[in-house]
Amino acid sequence: MTRALVEANRRTFASLRRHRNYRLFFSGQVVSVSGTWMQNIATAWLVLAITHSAVAVGILATFQFLPFTLFGLFAGVLVDRLDPRRTVIATQAMAMILAVALTGVTVAGVVTPWEIYLLTAIRGVVLVVDAPARQALTFQMVGRDELPNAIALNSSLFNAARVVGPAIGGALVATVGVSWCFGLNAASYLAVIAGLVMMRRELFSLERAATAPTFLRGTGEALVHVARTPLLLVSLATVFAVSTLAFNFNVLLPVLARTTLDAGAGTFGIVSAFFGAGALAGALVSAMRSRASVPAMLAGAAGLGLAQLLLAPETSVVVVSAFLFAAGMSFTVWSSNANSILQLHAPGHLRGRVIGLYFFAFNGSGPAGGLLAGWLAERGGTQLAFGVAGVAALASAGIAVVALRGRPRTAGLGLGGAG
Repeated sequence: MTRALVEANRRTFASLRRHRNYRLFFSGQVVSVSGTWMQNIATAWLVLAITHSAVAVGILATFQFLPFTLFGLFAGVLVDRLDPRRTVIATQAMAMILAVALTGVTVAGVVTPWEIYLLTAIRGVVLVVDAPARQALTFQMVGRDELPNAIALNSSLFNAARVVGPAIGGALVATVGVSWCFGLNAASYLAVIAGLVMMRRELFSLERAATAPTFLRGTGEALVHVARTPLLLVSLATVFAVSTLAFNFNVLLPVLARTTLDAGAGTFGIVSAFFGAGALAGALVSAMRSRASVPAMLAGAAGLGLAQLLLAPETSVVVVSAFLFAAGMSFTVWSSNANSILQLHAPGHLRGRVIGLYFFAFNGSGPAGGLLAGWLAERGGTQLAFGVAGVAALASAGIAVVALRGRPRTAGLGLGGAG
């Protein structure tokens, strides 16, 4: 038993143990991503407190994700043209400035939904470039063999922060106010910027395009490659469908806490933390496997749908938290496997663009998905919104299974990909 646990631990944290640059990146993100989640829940709660409207929270999601809709197709081309580390340093610095601005208007007492929407939209533009650049940087830090492990560890970090951030954020909102969440998030960016500056370039695994792609031609090349690769096409289609219709927790959780459960910011922090705890567990399971697979991706999508269907009619905090844990676990099993499949099946010169397509599919439909979730919650409560989300995720997984039936199983299990 002890030997098995040691071996599992070795596989789970392989990328951290072997790569200095990745350790620096991971350490900085531990601090920064927790701050980001504090700001996320505080922003949603502030909009709901000002407007008393679930639709207004949906509008917030629209402003957050609309930049991915407008620019997401081309962001990967920019990443393929630029140095990922320098790009991430710049985007993290800009995000810090925006957090400082949000802190300022909140402390000054002049904040309205429109200031929040504007700063959220600008931050969304920054994230359009930041998200694929961070994924491209991860490949440079750990290389092809350990990429699935690093992606799963990134997910574990992201979702550990989803536990810690909302828990601390909910407590801060309930005691000292939302401005503390915004200010602490601004300070947290210093940690990740410091880690990026300390990296050694000679330790990177570099795969650069021979010529810098143009935006239109470069995007077209990536789309053609995906269209000609059934595994990538089905994976991206599943990501788009599930993200649009079944992954709108940023809109629904504050409404769930305030309206369905008739509770306050503390309960919002608790239910958010349970979702994050489940997501962390799913990410650690994926990291321990250290490989990507289509069955795991589709099982995660189906599990996400089933958990939301079971959650929909519940009004007990304990039961809701249990189903949110299951939903979170399924979410990261689905998303981390989809991310790895796409990166490992992308040629080196197209990797940034394929990653960009992933984030376009994942976040680009956020405006429509957020507004739909807010509208459903207004019409039939979170019961209706979670019910629709659950059916959509299950249907998406089922359609993907049918679409990939008869394909070689090696396409989804032993992912070597083209380099």
